[in-house]
Parts: sequence; structure tokens; C-alpha cells
Amino acid sequence: MPASRSTLARRSVIAVAALPLLALTATACSYGSEADDTSKEKVSAKGKALSADTVKIGYFGNLTHGTALVGNQKGFFQKELKGTKASYQVFNAGPSEIEALNAGSIDIGWIGPSPSINGYTKSKGKSLRIIGGSASGGVKLVVDPKKIKSLDDVKGKKIATPQLGNTQDVAFLNWIAEKGWKVDANSGKGDVSVVRTDNKITPDAFKSGSIDGGWVPEPTASKLVAEGGKVLLDESDLWPDKKFVITNIIVSQKFLTAHPDVVEAVLRGSVKTNKWINANPDEAKAAANKQLEADSGKALPANVLDPAWKSIEFTDDPLASTLDTEAAHAVKAGLLEKPDLKGIYDLEPLNKILKAEGATAVDDAGLGAK
Repeated sequence: MPASRSTLARRSVIAVAALPLLALTATACSYGSEADDTSKEKVSAKGKALSADTVKIGYFGNLTHGTALVGNQKGFFQKELKGTKASYQVFNAGPSEIEALNAGSIDIGWIGPSPSINGYTKSKGKSLRIIGGSASGGVKLVVDPKKIKSLDDVKGKKIATPQLGNTQDVAFLNWIAEKGWKVDANSGKGDVSVVRTDNKITPDAFKSGSIDGGWVPEPTASKLVAEGGKVLLDESDLWPDKKFVITNIIVSQKFLTAHPDVVEAVLRGSVKTNKWINANPDEAKAAANKQLEADSGKALPANVLDPAWKSIEFTDDPLASTLDTEAAHAVKAGLLEKPDLKGIYDLEPLNKILKAEGATAVDDAGLGAK
């Protein structure tokens, strides 16, 4: 049943209230190897280089970053970049990717909304821009059906989230508050025990019984189901139109200013990747899994891959209003000093590409750079 407007407001308050924690904790979707170099192109750089010889692209090794996985694996980015070489790094956590962007170790990255906001506000609006969307959905509450048969049964149980202050953690804390239960956000102790557990460890913890479930992203959610878990709640059901941003595309403002043609090429590759993913879901799923195997050394089994992929929507729209709503309600509740998010988005290059593709322009919710 869709959440009420007041429910969504309170959810957003808690979600953004935890943003200051993100400098020390992981972002929405940590899963995979930390900053692994995966710069072996599937399509070699051919032709005349654009204004930069190389563009360094970052992403996470999980399915909610499927655009980056597929675009890398199928060579969509490299094809648009022509003679400019695309190199890739895989990250575990939002803060480390933001640090890499600030240090110039990467130029463009796929990342969650919370670290995007945090990186932008901490730099006083100077470090990055959000230049496009990538994915919505792919987050679920999965529980042990022998211990938890209804949402009310979650009270008194041990539920994992990826890390203190990450996107799933604050979403679960908000859901707990909506139920009228009390939990200390820092310790995770209270009417529900919130157990911060790395996504790589969560399936084993669930199997051993040390946790009773998890509010986790894909493919971790489907891994828990494969271990006998049951999906009790899909976070998409808590949002209007069942859509919320889970992955954005960010770029260093310095790189955007110096190499707009390269940024446009990567965005064009992203748009074409998403179009191909949505037109060829089975092939896209296989390509994403192949890239996961290349990055981590291990592919996902079909009983995990299939349901996980199905729950994610790939979109060029950054769903800016969902990010804006979170920030506005956090300020209204007095849980966060009012952040100046004006300028966090620069969707002009993306909308130029969408127009050329005959697609509908996307909106920046009044937070555009121009």
C-alpha cells in the first residue's frame, strides 16, 4: 500500500539527516571490490581522440550500477569516445569514490544520491555535478519467514543494513520510526536491532542465524532469498509512482569545464546503454553478470541474478524531485542545516542528447546549474 504524503515526508527527514555520516560510511550500494582497475576495453579506442586522451570512470560492482556494467562490457562508452580511452575503477563505498573524484583519480562516476549530496555540500558546491540518472529501485526488506511472518514481527528482531548512515540504513531507520518504534541511530539498539553488515557478509550472517533479515540492495536481497528468505517489503512501494533514485551519474566540475565533449560522449554512451538494456533485458542481464565476473572473479547464479535484475529500472531520468524532497524535509525537521543544492544538477548535456535521440527531456527540480 503506497505511503501517505506525511509518511514520505518523515522518511525523507531521516534519510538526509544521516548524510553527515556518509563521509565515514558507505553509500547506497556497496558490493564488490574496492577501486579495482578494470581498464581492459571491450572496444578499443579508435579514431581521433576527443579533448582528453583518457576518461576515468568509476562505478560499484553491483546490479544497481547496471548501466556502467553493461556499458563497459558491451563497449558502448568506448564507441562514443572514439580515440579517447575509457578506463574503469570499481568501488565499494561512496566516500572513497567521492575522494577519488576530488583527487582526479576518476572523472565521472556512477554513485548513490546520498554521497552525491554529501560531496556537493561539503565542497560548498564546487566538487561535482549530477549529470544524469541511471537506476531506480532494487532495494528490499528480506526476512527469515520462520521468525518474521508480518511487518509487525520485525520488532525485536535483528535486521542488517549495509553500513551506518548509508542509504538503506537511513531508509530502514525511517521505516522503523514510521512504525512508532524507537532505535538509537548510532548504536542501532532499540525496539529493532539494526546490525550494520557489509553486503558481502550479510548472506552468510543470514544463513547462520546471526541476523533475522536485511534491508539491502540487489543482488544482496536476492542472495538472502536464495538462502530461504522472503521479501517482506519492496522499498519502491514507499515512493510515489514506485520510483526513487538509487544511482546517479556524477562528474568532476573541473573535468566538465575542461572536456565537455568527453562528458557528452560518456552520457551518449549511457543513454544508448539504457536503451539497449530496456530493449534487450536478457542479453543485458547476461552482459552485466559477465562484467561482474570480470571485476570480482565471480558471476551471480541464475536464482540470484534473475529476480535481482527484474527489480531494477534503468532510466536516464535522475528523478531529481526525490532528492530535493529528501533535503527539504530534513531541513524542515531541523535535522540538517539547510544545504544549498542549487546547481547540483547540470542536465543540459543530457537533454541535448535525449533531444537528438527523440526522447523526452528530464527535469532538474529547480536545482540546475543554469
